[in-house]
Order: sequence, then structure tokens, then C-alpha cells
Amino acid sequence: MNPSFSANPLTDLHQLLQYPFMVNALEAGTIVAVIAALVGWFVVLRRESFVCHTLSVMSFPGASGAALAGLPLASGYFVFAVGGALAIAFGSRVSGRRSAMQESAVVGTVGAVALGLGFLFLSLYGGILESVETLLFGSFVGITRGQVETLFIVALLAGAVLATVGRPLFYASVDEQAARADGVPVRALSIVFLVLLGMAVAAIAQIVGVLLTFALLVAPAATAQLLTDRLRLSLALAVALAVLETWAALTLSYFTNEALGFCVTTIALVLYACARASRELRR
Repeated sequence: MNPSFSANPLTDLHQLLQYPFMVNALEAGTIVAVIAALVGWFVVLRRESFVCHTLSVMSFPGASGAALAGLPLASGYFVFAVGGALAIAFGSRVSGRRSAMQESAVVGTVGAVALGLGFLFLSLYGGILESVETLLFGSFVGITRGQVETLFIVALLAGAVLATVGRPLFYASVDEQAARADGVPVRALSIVFLVLLGMAVAAIAQIVGVLLTFALLVAPAATAQLLTDRLRLSLALAVALAVLETWAALTLSYFTNEALGFCVTTIALVLYACARASRELRR
């Protein structure tokens, strides 16, 4: 018998929390949502959404390479996502400055190489990757306490880095030339941020899957920036939206048996469309 919604929300909540795997999923989802909102806010500001998608693709060679080496799949996620971020960071600058044209070319190249490596590792492995559907579209089943603890450590690291570089990163994202003239280490900040983005993508992909990582990274932040121009309020709103979308998606996925990634994407799209319509009406 499949679980179903009842007339009493408290009963539904009790049903969710009585299973350890759902508690782990809610905790991991909350951690991932906070990381996604904070990092994604800068991704939208810096217009690097395509980078998110490419770094999520790095999870494919990461997973197949880890399987080939007999290591946990999560370790491959982080190694290849961070490696791809470094390749994009160092290859996207011309004469010491960030070039949108060069970045686009490098991002496309890194994505193509990632797919090629993934197929190579998979053919050398000779087996079948565990839970390929989960790898692509995400799942809340089977999230362990170890994964929750790992994600929490990543979240603390990401928060510490953003707290340290947030102000100069914002300045460099808004006006790179002025920031460089004022002595801001623009290149170092770009590298640090892309590495942080790679870690965030690797963490998020473990929950919502490889193909839909950018939905949780980009949509809440983009929605928040549509609703308000105030910096702190926009960041707080992005976090709130990301957590809300994740909790709602986990609940819907549990009660309807739909893929978690589909639920996250659908909710994120609806909220973004509402925010966009609201902004147009205000104008």
C-alpha cells in the first residue's frame, strides 16, 4: 500500500518523521538547499548558470571513475566537480581578465571531455553503475547518516568561505574593472568561487541528481532577485525558497512516488513563473 495524504497535516508530518530514511532525507535536503541558495545567488549575479550545468555533468565521470577505482561514488563527485571548476577558472581568463566568450568555449569543452571520460571509465569498469536513475534524477531513499554529516561539513566550509570573500566577491561580480583598480584580487576570487561552486554541485547532485542540479542552484536565487533588489533580503529569501522547495519536493515525492528531481524542478519553475509575473505586473 502506497502512502497517501490525509486530511490532517500533523498526521502526514508524523508519517514522514517516523522513518529514519526520511529524517536523513529532510536533514540532507535542508543542508543542500542552504548551500544551493547561497552559492546560487552569486551564480545568478555572475551569469554563470551554464557553468552549473557543466559541473553537474562532471558527476558522471566522477561516479564511473569512482566505481572503477572501487571508491564511494560521492568521492568521485567531489574530485571531478572541483577539477572541472579549476579547469574552467584557469581557462576562462584572457590577459588576466575574465572573458565571457572564452569562458563559454572552455565550459563547453570541459562538458564534452567529461562525457567522454565518463563513457571511457564505464566501459573499463565493465559493469553497471548502481542506481543510474538515482544518479540522473535524484532520490531520497538510502541517504545515510554519513552522507548527512559529509554534507554538513561541506555546508560549514561553504559558509565560512562565503563569509570571508562575500563582500569582495560581490564587488568583483558587479564591476570587475573597478574592483581590480581598488586592489581586489579578482582572479583569486574567481578561482575560489568556482571551486566552491564545484563542491556545492557535487553535494547537491547527491540529492536531486546530476541532470537537475542547476534547478535548485539557479531557480531559488533567480526568483529571489526578481522579488527584491535588497541584498540581504534577497539572500535570505533565496535560502527560504530553496528550503521550501526541497521540503515540498521531498513530501510530494514520498506521497506520490514521483522522482525527487521532477518535484524540485516543477515547484521551482512554478515559483519562478509567479515571481516573474508579479514583477511584470508591478511594472
